[in-house]
Amino acid sequence: MKTSTAEHLIGNSSQKIRLNEKIGYATGDLACNFIYQTVSSYLLFFYTDIFGITAAAAGLMFLIVRIVDAILDPFIGAVIDKTKTKYGRFRPYLLYGAFPFAGVAILCFTTPGFSDPVKLVYAYTTYILLSITYSVINIPYAALTSAITQDNTEVVSLTSVRMLFGNIGGLIVSFGVPLLAGIFTNMTGEKDTGWQITMTIMGIFGAILLLVCFYTTKERVPLNHSKEAEINFKDIWIQLKTNRPLIIVCFFFILNFGVNSIVNSVGIYYVTYNVARPELVKWYGLMGTLPALILMPLMPLMYKWMGKKKLLFTALLLKAIGLLALFIIPPTFIPLVFVGRLITALGTLTAGAFTWALIPETIDYGEYKTGKRASGVIYALVGFFFKFGMAIGGIVPGLILAKFGYIANQTQTPEALHGILMTLTVIPAVFVIIELAAIFFYNLDEKEHKRILSILKTRQ
Repeated sequence: MKTSTAEHLIGNSSQKIRLNEKIGYATGDLACNFIYQTVSSYLLFFYTDIFGITAAAAGLMFLIVRIVDAILDPFIGAVIDKTKTKYGRFRPYLLYGAFPFAGVAILCFTTPGFSDPVKLVYAYTTYILLSITYSVINIPYAALTSAITQDNTEVVSLTSVRMLFGNIGGLIVSFGVPLLAGIFTNMTGEKDTGWQITMTIMGIFGAILLLVCFYTTKERVPLNHSKEAEINFKDIWIQLKTNRPLIIVCFFFILNFGVNSIVNSVGIYYVTYNVARPELVKWYGLMGTLPALILMPLMPLMYKWMGKKKLLFTALLLKAIGLLALFIIPPTFIPLVFVGRLITALGTLTAGAFTWALIPETIDYGEYKTGKRASGVIYALVGFFFKFGMAIGGIVPGLILAKFGYIANQTQTPEALHGILMTLTVIPAVFVIIELAAIFFYNLDEKEHKRILSILKTRQ
C-alpha cells in the first residue's frame, strides 16, 4: 500500500528515539543559546556600557519589546500549527529562519554612527526584529519535542540531552563571549567592534547548528486532520481557559527564567563592581553552567527516583539557598562567592531543564480537553512567558540600578553597590519562594498523564 508523505513523517509516536536524533535535536538548543544566551546575558551591559544607552532607557526598551511579544507570539504559534509542508509543521522554520536569526542578532551588537535619538530607534528596531525571529525559530523548535514522541520517558530523555547541549552553549557563552570580546577589542582597539565580531562568530555557528537540527530530526506524532481539529486563533483563549497544567507551567516559566535572566544579567555588574575583579567575569559565568555537564545526563534517573514535584521542589530550594548565600557572603571572599554561585547553579539548571520537560504533557492534556493538538499555540504561550521572564533580566536590573544611582564605567557609590547586590540575590530569591508555593497547584501527575495518553490513543 502506498504511504502518504504525512504518514511517512508521522511514523510511530511511541518508539524509542535513537541517540543520534536526540543529539541532532539538541544541537538546536545549542544554537539558540549561542545567540539568545549572548543577548540575554550581555545585551543590557552592551547597551549601557558600550552602546551608550542609560540603564533606565534600556530597561524600558526591554519592557516595550515584551509587549510586542505579547501581541505577536500567540498568533505566530497559531500560524505554525496551521503549517503543512513536506518537511512537517515545525522543521521548515529551522531551515528558513536560521540565518535571518543570526543576522539580526549581529545587528543588535552593532553600534552605528548615528546621533543618540536615532541610535535609540536603531536599538528598538533591531531588538524587536530579533525577538520576532527568535519566536519564529524557537516556538517550532520547542514544539518539535511533542512531534517527535509522546512517550514521557523519552520526552525526559530527549529534554535532558537538549538541556545538556543548551547548557554547553550557555557555558561557551558565559566563558567564551567575554573572552572573545576582550581579545577582539584589544586587536581592533574598539570595544563595539570587539563585541560585533564576537556576535558574528556566535551567530554563524548558531545558524549552522539549526540546519543540523533540521536535517537530523523527524516528526512522528499523528495529527487529527479533521475539520474540527484545525487550529484557529481562538484556540489561544480556549487553551488558557481549559488547560490548568499549562497555566501553572507558564507561571513557572515567567518566574524561573525571570530569576535566571536577572541573575545572569546582573552577574557581570556584580563581579565588575562589587567583587572589583572584572577579569573573573568569564569564570563566574563558567561556574553557572559547568554543573550541567554532570546534572543533565542524570535527569532521567533523578526523575525516576524522585518524581516531578519532589525533583522540582528540591531544585528550587537549592536555588533560593544559593542566592541568599551570595547576599550574606562578602564579595571579597572570592572562593565563597564561587561556592554560592555553584549552589545556585545546581538548582537553576535542574529546575530549568525539568520545567521544559513538563510542556509536552500539557499539550497532551490540552488535546484531551479540546480535541485539538495545539502544539504551536501552547509553545507560543509558554515562549511568551519564557521571553517575558528573560526580559525581566533587563527590565528589573535596568530600573533598579538606575534608582540606586548606577553610572556606567566609573567607581560605584555604596548605594549603587547595594542595589547591584539586592538585584542579584534577594529580589530573585523572593520570586523563587513564590515558585516553590506554585508547585502544589500542578495537578497532572504521572498516573493521570498515562490515563490521558491511553484515551488519546483510543481516539486516534
